[in-house]
Amino acid sequence: MSMKRYSPFALLAAGALAVAPMAAQAEKVQTDLYTVVDGSQVDSNTMNGFRAWRAAACDRCHGANQEGMVGPSLIESMKKISKEDFVTVVRDGRLEKGMQAFKDSKIVMENMDHLYAYLKGRSDGAIKTAKVTEIK
Repeated sequence: MSMKRYSPFALLAAGALAVAPMAAQAEKVQTDLYTVVDGSQVDSNTMNGFRAWRAAACDRCHGANQEGMVGPSLIESMKKISKEDFVTVVRDGRLEKGMQAFKDSKIVMENMDHLYAYLKGRSDGAIKTAKVTEIK
């Protein structure tokens, strides 16, 4: 009975091939609100939420990464606020705290659910970068 001998290079190549399919798999997070791939690619609705965020220039107060500036960190606030309260605050504002109302902003009002999904994904940690792209 003879044993086959393999060179160390052949064993390394075989091991690399066995691991390659696992490394190629994308990390995907899917909830009722959003789908995120690799932390920065989102479904089309969540992408519309990001676009509404940018169009309304929310970053002027909440920071480019939603971590707060003049306004509070939305990463933290979105962990505590209900969707209903979120809608009320965005629609009606909190003038006493400097938060303007967006009830007259067509892009915000038409994308309220998507804006909520985008910010919730950021708060949940599923969306790892503030700037996102659409899943291809």
